[in-house]
Amino acid sequence: MRSALKDLASLVRRPHSIGVIRLRPAPRRISVFVALLMATCALHSAPRPNIVMIISDDMGYSDLGCYGGEIETPHLDRLAAGGLRFANYYSNNMCVVARASLMTGCYPGVAKQGSSLSRHCVTAPELLRQAGYTTLMSGKWHLSEEGREGSPNDRGFDHWYGTYLGAGSFFTPASLSRDDKNVEHEFREDPDYYYTDAITDNAIAFLNDAHQDSPEKPFFLYLAYTAAHWPLHAKAEDIAHYKGRYSMGWDELRKQRHARQLKMGLVDSKWPLSQRHPQVPAWQDEEHKAWQERRMEVYAAQVTSMDRNIGRVVDLLRSRGQLENTLILYQNDNGGCHVEYTENRKGAYLPEKTRDGRPVIPGNRPDIMPGPENTYQSYGYGWANASNTPFRLFKQHDHEGGIRSPLIAHWPRGIAARGDITRQVCHVTDLLPTFIELAGANYPETFKGNKIGPHVGRSLVAALQGGEAPERSTYFWKHARGKAVRVDDWKLVSENRKPWELYRLTPDGTELNNLVETNPEKAAELKKRFEDWDKRTNRKKKK
Repeated sequence: MRSALKDLASLVRRPHSIGVIRLRPAPRRISVFVALLMATCALHSAPRPNIVMIISDDMGYSDLGCYGGEIETPHLDRLAAGGLRFANYYSNNMCVVARASLMTGCYPGVAKQGSSLSRHCVTAPELLRQAGYTTLMSGKWHLSEEGREGSPNDRGFDHWYGTYLGAGSFFTPASLSRDDKNVEHEFREDPDYYYTDAITDNAIAFLNDAHQDSPEKPFFLYLAYTAAHWPLHAKAEDIAHYKGRYSMGWDELRKQRHARQLKMGLVDSKWPLSQRHPQVPAWQDEEHKAWQERRMEVYAAQVTSMDRNIGRVVDLLRSRGQLENTLILYQNDNGGCHVEYTENRKGAYLPEKTRDGRPVIPGNRPDIMPGPENTYQSYGYGWANASNTPFRLFKQHDHEGGIRSPLIAHWPRGIAARGDITRQVCHVTDLLPTFIELAGANYPETFKGNKIGPHVGRSLVAALQGGEAPERSTYFWKHARGKAVRVDDWKLVSENRKPWELYRLTPDGTELNNLVETNPEKAAELKKRFEDWDKRTNRKKKK
C-alpha cells in the first residue's frame, strides 16, 4: 500500500493520464490521501470513449506523409500530430488474416474456420455491444461469404455497409450489401458512385442515426477502406492532381522517403535502406516510364481520396463535440502489394462490363493507362518496393515489408502525447484487449453456447497514456508466402518455403545481415518455438 501511495503521489506532480482524465500538476501541499481520492474519482466518473478503428488495404509503411511519404494525407497527418505514432507495430501479411486477428485478438489459425470466423472466438463488436456500445461498420469485411453465416451483423455489428469480397471495382464493387441485403443496384443507379466515398457516406449516416436514437451510448465504428488495393481506380480530378509527381522514378522515391523517415526519427539511422528488389529494374532502364508513372499517380490518388474521407468523419465528430473523447486508430492491413495483375486473371471481383456497357480490360498492359472504370490494373513490384521503404519484400511475406504497419492513435482526452513516436513493439492482436479495457467489457469463457479460447494480445492503454504496455516478448506469423517468429529483438523468418533467415532487429531492422550460420543455437531455439506454436495453433494439415 505504501508503495502504491508513493507512486500515486508522483503522478500528481506531473501531467499524466489516468483512465481517460489528464491531471494537471498538483500543489505539493495536496496530501497523498486526496490524490488517491482524485484518481479514484477520475477512473470511475469519466465517460467511456467512442472508438473509431480505421484500416486501409494493401498500403506500405512509408505511404502516409507522417510516415515519410509524399502522398498528400493531411487529415491522417493531423491526427498523428495531435496524438501518437507507433514505429514498431505489426499486422499480418494479408488482408483476411489481418482482419481476423483485429476482430478476435487471436492468431489466424485459431480465429478462422473455413471462410468465416470461428465460433470459438468472440469479436470486438460482440464484446462491445454487450458492454453497451452501439457497433457500426462500413467497408470491406472479407471474413465470410455473401449469403452465408458469419456476416458483420451475425458477428456483433448493429449495422454495416460494405463488401464481402477481398477486392473489387471502386465503381461497381461486387457483393455490395447493407445489413445483409445486397444493394448493388445503388452503384448502377449513380453515375458518380465511388466506393471510398460511399463507405464514408454510410458511416456518417450510421453515426447520425446512432446520435439521434441513442446519444448517451458510446459507439464503436469499424471503418474498413479498400484503398489502395488493386484495381487502380480513382476519380479523374484526383489522378490529375498527381500528374508528373513520380517522374523521378522508384529509386529516387525510396531515397527521398527514407531521408524523411530518418529526419523525423521514425527509423534508426543505423539501418541502411534495403536494396531494390531483384525483380525491379533500375528506373533508368524502365521501358514504359509514362505508364509506370501513371500507375503510381492513380495509387496516390486513391490514398488521398481515403484521407479526405477520413477527414469527413473527423469533422463530424468535431462538430458534435465528440472528438475529445473518441479514440481514433489507423493502421494498414499489410504491406504494399507487388502483384502484377495479369490479363487472364479472373474472379467474382472482376466485372465484365462498366455501368454504361463498355468491356472492362483487365491486366497490367502498358498500352492502356489505368484509373478509369474500364481498366483493372495493379501498381506492381517497383512501386510496392517504394511503398514499403525502408523494408524488404511485400504483402504475402513475413519479412518486415509485408507485416510492418503504421499505427496512429488520436484521443485528446486520453492521450497526452502530441506528435510523439513510441518504439514499443506491438501487434494487431493487441487491439481487442485494448478495446475491452477502454469499454469496461468482459472477456467470456463461453459465448452463445460456444467455449471461447483465450486471446493472445495485451492491452495498449498504458502505452497510449505514455507508459509501457504489459510485457509481450513473442510474436508468430504464418500465412501465404511467409512464416516467422520474433522473440525480443531476434527474428527467424522464411520466404516462400526457402531456408530460415535469422536477424537481430535492433541493429538490423531492414533485415540485411542474416545471422543464421553464425548463431545456429539461437536459430534452432526460435525454430523450435515456431514449430511448437504451429502444431497447437494452425489446424491445416502440415506438409
